[in-house]
Amino acid sequence: MQDARLYSLSAIFQTPDEIAHAAEQTVERGYTAFDVHSPYPLHGMPRAMGLKASKLGYVTLVFGLSGAALALFFMWWVNVIEYPLVIGGKPLFQLPAFIPVTFEVTVLMAAIFTVVGMLFVIFRFPNTSHQLHDTPYMKAVSSDKYGLTIQALDPLFDEERVREFLQDLGAVEIHRIQFDAEEIEARPRIFEPRFVTLLILVALLVGPSTYIILNHVLYMPPFDWMMEQQKINPQMKSELFADGFGMRSPVEGTVARGHLPYPFKGQPDLAGKFLVNPILPTESVLELGKKKYDTFCSPCHGNFGDGDSRLRGQFPNPPTLHSDKSRGWSDGMIFHVVTEGQNIMPSYASQIKERDRWAVVHYVRALLRAKHATEADLR
Repeated sequence: MQDARLYSLSAIFQTPDEIAHAAEQTVERGYTAFDVHSPYPLHGMPRAMGLKASKLGYVTLVFGLSGAALALFFMWWVNVIEYPLVIGGKPLFQLPAFIPVTFEVTVLMAAIFTVVGMLFVIFRFPNTSHQLHDTPYMKAVSSDKYGLTIQALDPLFDEERVREFLQDLGAVEIHRIQFDAEEIEARPRIFEPRFVTLLILVALLVGPSTYIILNHVLYMPPFDWMMEQQKINPQMKSELFADGFGMRSPVEGTVARGHLPYPFKGQPDLAGKFLVNPILPTESVLELGKKKYDTFCSPCHGNFGDGDSRLRGQFPNPPTLHSDKSRGWSDGMIFHVVTEGQNIMPSYASQIKERDRWAVVHYVRALLRAKHATEADLR
């Protein structure tokens, strides 16, 4: 009758070639519950042992893809369903902008659950004890020997036959490894009282400590040195200037290097009369104009200039661009309105480059012409 306390028979070999040969013979003999130990990794040993690829990669794949799906779903829900907000004419679901966050969550969940899988499923943490620990066999194979152990739970295990097999392989020592008395019925002890108590103590320590550090310590000297600086933040009052404003406008008449001031400031009639579009309406120019129009103009004027704002009532809808008044404007007048603004429409001079504004003018002309085509346009 098999000894219930027997864990394995473990043999010690002298050289890497001997342990490689022993692993190959063990596989040929049909043993499956065995392992090899050496003081350093041996090239070719997984093949000699007939090991299959680890299933841990599937854990990483599943949770990595789950992280990607979760991140994309969360951002889609917030931006499209829960809190839709048009910003600069961009679509509500902006996949390129979401890729960095998706990537980070993918890597984070894959890494975390790979470690969790190794610790709690494969290694059965917190049960860190093992029958081979502190045995002469383990001391030898972690120093300068090589070992092979065949466990008693192997279907083909017979103590006498395994001992003869190991001797025939050239083992210099054979150790009989037994369970400790309390380990005969050992099971994973995730809910062991000591471990649960440890987790509770860690939670009680980490939770309040984190709260105190993030909400109090970081606001105390000397940790607040970046927060408490002699600086003026946007919209902050200033005691330095007589008007009390911290945000200062450029000095009147200041001209930036390499930039000429707009010559028709406050003079729409002169702009409409003397300004001429300096670029030709080529295909690339119209594409550029469409891109800038969709970004800066379409949120209020609509995709086709009909005045059907896409901001859902956040601002008053502007008049249509297809009115007789707008269609009668010259290129210079349209450019002037984009540059200076009109009524509640702000100036876009600081947001759209001069050449791009002229491209927008060409695209607006194309929109107007599309809805008011002449017979010559249809030929």
